[in-house]
Amino acid sequence: MKSLLIVADDLSGAADCAIAFAAAGRKTVVSLDAAAPDAHAIVIAADTDTRRLAPADAAKRTADAWQALRAPGRRLYKKIDSTLRGNWTAEVAALTRLAGPAIVTPAFPATGRTVRDARVFVRGVPLEDTETWQLEHAGQHAGLRDMLGAVGLRVAHVSLDAFRTAPQDVAAMVASAAATGNGIDAIVVDAETTDDLASLARVTASVDAPFFWVGSGGLARELAALPDLFDAHASTQAPRAIDPAQGPILALVGSLSAISERQCAMLRAEAGVAEMIVPPAVLRDGARHPAWQTWSARIGDSVRGKEDAIVRIGRDDAFDPAEGALLSNALAALVAPHFDALGGLIATGGETARAMLAAANVGSLELVREIEAGVALGRPSNGKGPSVVTKAGAFGSEHALLGAYLHLRGADIPVAR
Repeated sequence: MKSLLIVADDLSGAADCAIAFAAAGRKTVVSLDAAAPDAHAIVIAADTDTRRLAPADAAKRTADAWQALRAPGRRLYKKIDSTLRGNWTAEVAALTRLAGPAIVTPAFPATGRTVRDARVFVRGVPLEDTETWQLEHAGQHAGLRDMLGAVGLRVAHVSLDAFRTAPQDVAAMVASAAATGNGIDAIVVDAETTDDLASLARVTASVDAPFFWVGSGGLARELAALPDLFDAHASTQAPRAIDPAQGPILALVGSLSAISERQCAMLRAEAGVAEMIVPPAVLRDGARHPAWQTWSARIGDSVRGKEDAIVRIGRDDAFDPAEGALLSNALAALVAPHFDALGGLIATGGETARAMLAAANVGSLELVREIEAGVALGRPSNGKGPSVVTKAGAFGSEHALLGAYLHLRGADIPVAR
């Protein structure tokens, strides 16, 4: 294998899936434009920005990304959300027609996500019972076999006991499916520990047949840990140092999850960072709202005055999860005129991160290191602009934003995990 393409449906997911490869010394780039990646990258993580699209549109854009970026010796990893948000089943179905059968496990034990009986659990709680699922999918089932079957895929399931007894059987299954079309489009594999994922990575990495992986950052990091995943001539590089931020640090929070709220509270309490909560009504109306200029000036006064700040989206009775992109784009528009004054940016929520980078004309990030599981540090590939930390909204410990802030400041202060 010469290189790897990761196709993700949002920016923070692309980064948290790809960061382990950067930590292993492979040049790794997250791109906002699937048609314009870094030609020298060993690992390309393309954000297709499809989470909010109609399923058919998401499937087409995902397939187009693979068609545009496939190359001899390049394998495919379809990054999906570990809590199954977005159009992932339609996207996987589209890719099976181009890239072969899929090995599917969204487990990410480091962040509490596991798979048993082809169902996702979040810190031991069935996904259907979590706040994350209820926010957007109340009343819907979250079984992996049923979800994949609903888009027409023929699905096999490998239970945890069966996998631990004979992990090599998964490699034989996918090789047979790829070679003979034996009636299997996707193989769902249970996994509860990093050892399970490491074993799955080992037995599938050497399969010499067309197939692709489907997972979260959990399986990706175990693939990255394999010493012989890439060809011997694939270059490695020492982790690059990033100087401590000299200008103000802005935490831009588009996620409305309870986890994000607790992370903001910790950053306020421990680092004394001031917080500005922008009313959704202002963001819905954008520049037409009478308070728009006031909010722009308030954010500008803080940034230009070299004051660290949290800027986040508020919540009101009119909240609709489907308006996430609209609110994120408006939030980014408020900050964009002041982006050049930032010393560091922490973006929580994939839509928010993408909106901010797009508004600031940052087309790609070269990843540098992982601060904690799911929290990635990078910098603009062209070398211009602040260091950037991305984090999925519902991810991370309560100290995640504080840890990112301290890391950007170069502070050697222990942070509880």
